[in-house]
Amino acid sequence: MNQKNKNICLLAASILAASSFAAMAGDVSHKRLLNADKEVGNWLTHHKNFEAHRFSKLKEINTKTVKDLSLAWTFQLGGIQAGGIWPHGGLEGTPIVEDGIMYVTDGWGAVYAITVGKDKGKLLWKMDPETDKDWGGAVACCGVNNRGVALWKDKIVSHTLDGRLIVTNKKTGKIEWQKEIADPGVAETLTAAPLVVKDMVITGVAGAEYGIRGWIAATDLNTQKEVWRTHTVPKPGEKGSETWKDDYDAWKNGGGSTWVTGSYDAETNMILWGVGNPGPDWDNEFRPGDNLYTNSVVAMDADTGAIDWHFQYTPNDPYDYDGVNENVLVDTKINGKKRKVMLHADRNGFAYAIDRATGEFLWGKPFVDRMTWTEGLDPKTGQPLAYDENEDVQRYAGKTSASRSNKEGAACPGNMGGKNWPPTTYNPQAQLWYIPVIESCNTMINEETKPGTWKAREWWTGGGLKQHEQITGSVAAVDPKTGKVVAKHHTLYPQLGGLVSTAGNLVFVGNPNGRLSALDGKSLDELWSFETGSGLNAPPMTFSANGKQYVAIMAGLGGAWPKWFVDGTKGLEKIEPSSTLYVFSL
Repeated sequence: MNQKNKNICLLAASILAASSFAAMAGDVSHKRLLNADKEVGNWLTHHKNFEAHRFSKLKEINTKTVKDLSLAWTFQLGGIQAGGIWPHGGLEGTPIVEDGIMYVTDGWGAVYAITVGKDKGKLLWKMDPETDKDWGGAVACCGVNNRGVALWKDKIVSHTLDGRLIVTNKKTGKIEWQKEIADPGVAETLTAAPLVVKDMVITGVAGAEYGIRGWIAATDLNTQKEVWRTHTVPKPGEKGSETWKDDYDAWKNGGGSTWVTGSYDAETNMILWGVGNPGPDWDNEFRPGDNLYTNSVVAMDADTGAIDWHFQYTPNDPYDYDGVNENVLVDTKINGKKRKVMLHADRNGFAYAIDRATGEFLWGKPFVDRMTWTEGLDPKTGQPLAYDENEDVQRYAGKTSASRSNKEGAACPGNMGGKNWPPTTYNPQAQLWYIPVIESCNTMINEETKPGTWKAREWWTGGGLKQHEQITGSVAAVDPKTGKVVAKHHTLYPQLGGLVSTAGNLVFVGNPNGRLSALDGKSLDELWSFETGSGLNAPPMTFSANGKQYVAIMAGLGGAWPKWFVDGTKGLEKIEPSSTLYVFSL
């Protein structure tokens, strides 16, 4: 073949490859995202669907065949570099898969497009946002993390730790535009995966431990302009401001960060988003009052950001229990009546069912083995039984919370919660909700905070913590009609990565010591496992390509654990950092 013919062949091949990519990677519309579950083999949005079910209808891999599951291929990611206060990056993201292409992020926010069909594990492109590692990493409270991307039209939407929203061309991997929407100068960082609703990207912010004032913001992806920004700590005169009862403007540094991706209820056009802890974390005397909207879920009009209703889990929180965890939208019967429900597994150790149209409390039940900070919840209001509505500063049960008069308090769950950010999964076929549990207690220490002492980019915690015992974990199966735990699978280490369930009656779970397991969806017995040799801090997911089902997970232990909690998990100090994508099939 002469050179001219070779060039013609190469040109034809490149055109064919480009056209094939374009055919596979079609435009992702709002309608398509609303119907994400109908695309059984794809995983189009962060929680699989707007309702945050993280459930797949795929069933080639099931309770009978899972024994034959084996490693199909791996891919080595980057993003392991040090930055700020952190010795290395970690992996907490959920891969997105659309028509044979997977999009993943590393801890520093680089986006990778990888083939998962015929050419398994081939890198198509990598977009490196060149995150300012020292600037962003210095105020990353809990690790160098990025939890993934969103799809919009023919674009990839992502966040960076140093506060940027980036829109990347899906075909070429080139940045089309970017915009700073958070300010690391006051310790605002972005770690959550974006949520795209009706041509808007919804963004939550991290940084409560540095005294930010939390918010949720919507950006128009067509015009690049901000549509709305709703602060989760109200200023004087706004609804909820009466719950900040100090006289020195504690609300300005009140925390309430929103660093876990929310849900969207299309029927009511409401975005349901979790709001984190108030600041300073362990000195609740500095911020008397219930401190809305911290430790709450807020239901916001998707078009305006206006808060329609809220429900607060732990008023005037002295434990750092947060309330930021994902919200799962299900339709089920409660007390014999069909209800449209929001399920939430809180760091305070209680699982909640809330009417997602009105915010009415339906039930609340513990899912942890040990609970000391309160004896339960009021069956009518959902408030902790230890809550005293006549007091502006809550002491809760005994000496479980640290205070200025009781410098140390030991509570169960510990401050990392009965469940942290790792997502739950809901199987609508089995009508079971699965929770990744941290079984823990720890000691919190109070340090008095003085008015006027807040400084940008410095810790604003009002104390600290220490670990006085080992931390373990479990996976809990919960009946959403009653909140009853119907099965539990206990694990040596806490659950730090999240879950996925399938129509094959399986629940996949990763463990921080590197063990990936498949559990029977009913009994939670382990049916299969694989040792990755590296810490699992990210949720597993499943997809299909060329008619074949795969299970994927990213391995690379990061987050808060290596720095703050390794004393409570002996053995994890031996886990080396890594950045690897594992993909399994029959």
